Parts: sequence; structure tokens; C-alpha cells
Amino acid sequence: MSLLLSMAAFALASSISPGPVNIVALSAGAQFGLRPAMRHVSGATIGFTLLLLLIGLGLNELLDHWPWLTESIKLAGVAFLLYMAFRLAADNGRLNADKPAMRPTLLYGAAMQWLNPKAWLASVAGMGLFAAAGDAPSVWRFAAIYFVICYASLACWAYAGTFLRQHLDKPARVRLFNRLMAALLIASAVYLLLT
Repeated sequence: MSLLLSMAAFALASSISPGPVNIVALSAGAQFGLRPAMRHVSGATIGFTLLLLLIGLGLNELLDHWPWLTESIKLAGVAFLLYMAFRLAADNGRLNADKPAMRPTLLYGAAMQWLNPKAWLASVAGMGLFAAAGDAPSVWRFAAIYFVICYASLACWAYAGTFLRQHLDKPARVRLFNRLMAALLIASAVYLLLT
């Protein structure tokens, strides 16, 4: 039982802590409400769990053989974060405007995890701690626990965003909020470049 609690604690600490995917969940909840934000939450959870499973089942060995691939993923993730920051900063602040490109989607959430260096680090570290032997039952058990906790953690960020929604009743406030979220994404990108 203590192994399962350790897995859950690791998953919670990794999932609930601020990061790019959490910032987007918060922003989606604030701009579009909980239901649309949950598409991002679902996609991000599925994308992360798939990444975690593949790492546990041997993808990390491929990354060990081709270290340039890890660096390429990191740079693609930084570029993606900067692109999202630009889109948020350039937004006009109108919540009810038709913004199909910015609306949260399942696929966008999943892709975001695959370009998120924090997700890669959490996957490699978690599997190294709890399924280093690579036995399938441990990998699947850890992935199942992580799925539930990741989903709940991201949903909390989206839900918190819905509380901010009531304060974002004017385009100027939305623009300020979006620019703050953009600044946090840029800070995440800079941090990832320096690590």
C-alpha cells in the first residue's frame, strides 16, 4: 500500500504544481468556462498518460541512444510555449467573440503534453522511481494512478479559472489577464531553456 501512496504523492506533486499545461487550463477556464476547458484537461491527461506509458515501456531507451532527440523535443516545446504566449498577448480581450483557434480542444491538450518538457521529465523520473525494472504491471499501475490524479489536478486549475471569469467582464481586464498568462508561459519557456 505504501508504494501506491508514494506513486500517488509523486503524481500529485508533479501534476498540481504550476506549469504550462496548468496555466492553459486556468486560462481556458477563465475565458471559456469549465465545460470547454475540460476538453483541454481531458486531452492533456490522455496525452500525458500515453507519454508515461511509452516511457515506461521503453521509449526512454530510444532517447538514451539519440540524445539530440531529447534536445529537439525541448526546443519544440519552448517554441510552442512562445507561440501560445504570443497568441494570448495578442488577444483582443473579448470573451464572447468567436475564437475557434484559441478554444480548447482535446487534441491541443494532448499535443501540448508531448511538447511539454515538464511532462517528459515527470515521465522519465516517475518511471525511473516506480517501474525501473520495466515490468508491465508496474508501468500500467503507475499510469492508472497518474491518469486519475493528473485529470483531477488539471480540472482544479480549470475550475479555478472559472472563478476568475466573473472578474473578467471587461475587455481590458481580459487583456491584462491574457498578458499575465503569456508572461507566465514565457517564464516557463525561459526556465526550460536554462535547465
